[in-house]
Amino acid sequence: MLLDETKCKNNIQRLVEKATKYDLRLRPHFKTHQSIAIGEWFRSAGIASITVSSLKMATYFAKNGWADITIAFPFYAQQIEGINQLASEIDLNVAIVNPESLKVLKEKLDYAIGVYIKIDVGTHRTGLRPEDDEVITQTIQEIFRNPMLIFKGFMGHAGHSYRARGEEEINKVHQEGLEILQQVKATYIEKLSLHDEPLEISLGDTPGFSVAENFPEVDEVRPGNLAFYDVMQTQIGSCDFDQIAVAMACPVVAKHADRHEIIIHGGAVHFSKDYILDGEGNKNFGQVVNLREDGWSDPIPDMQVVRLSQEHGVIKTSPEAFDTFQIGDVLGVLPIHSCLTADAMKSYTTFDGRVLDHLEGQVV
Repeated sequence: MLLDETKCKNNIQRLVEKATKYDLRLRPHFKTHQSIAIGEWFRSAGIASITVSSLKMATYFAKNGWADITIAFPFYAQQIEGINQLASEIDLNVAIVNPESLKVLKEKLDYAIGVYIKIDVGTHRTGLRPEDDEVITQTIQEIFRNPMLIFKGFMGHAGHSYRARGEEEINKVHQEGLEILQQVKATYIEKLSLHDEPLEISLGDTPGFSVAENFPEVDEVRPGNLAFYDVMQTQIGSCDFDQIAVAMACPVVAKHADRHEIIIHGGAVHFSKDYILDGEGNKNFGQVVNLREDGWSDPIPDMQVVRLSQEHGVIKTSPEAFDTFQIGDVLGVLPIHSCLTADAMKSYTTFDGRVLDHLEGQVV
């Protein structure tokens, strides 16, 4: 997996500049890169607070100097030993999506932690529904009954922005999610007389942060994919192709002239099986580019990865493009979903030959 350091650092800088413009605390999601080395690029840009998706990931970054971490995946009982260990060392926040989880924390938590209630702002994956008044009320009351829990506020992730196409749809999803969190916060400040509590709104998703220009009442943002971007984000409308900072280097292993298909060593175990649909409804598992010593070209017209098996990738080409590549050539493929591709590949190679770490390539 090739990493364009310049593009990645430029993406990070745009992230910082936008957050500064709107006076937002940055807590970027490190699940995309999962790398200590890349994390240092964020730290150099002034970022001190991060989001992760697992206890293992939190431990990995805490061991490398990150002392303010939110685990955005919902807390569950089997994490309690690791939560206690981390909470004894750093400022730790967790996400709660039901009052049952609070019973475990009440009985077994040894150190104070911050708690965000995760609200379903439309993705319908997890989180308390804004209309579940009784459950939200009970959850907030249980948090305040436990002196080890510091109620931070409400967290949302507008993951359904990945179904948006274009800035107008992205902005619509962003605005709807923002209004839900604003309303939830206002409702329970009033209902439970929490006027003196510094409750926050924490908002996450790369498309919304990339495109939106309105963040009233938002205290922090948690975009992750923005560091690398990918082909899916170009289709959504979050970025341009020249902002994608990662590409796979895949050798050509076979050619089939009768169907104008090129076979590469690059399959589902490398890319995952995430795909987008092109304008004709065909599956696209990756966009093909020409590699250069210091980067890659724009996507090659009429060439995309159309099928994946475990190790093989099948590239459909035009007759003209088919004849320009030979067995043994190395093609570049921009991933559909950079987070999953990075997780599968477990390291990064820069254009000056450095190999950068990844959590899943380490012994933790």
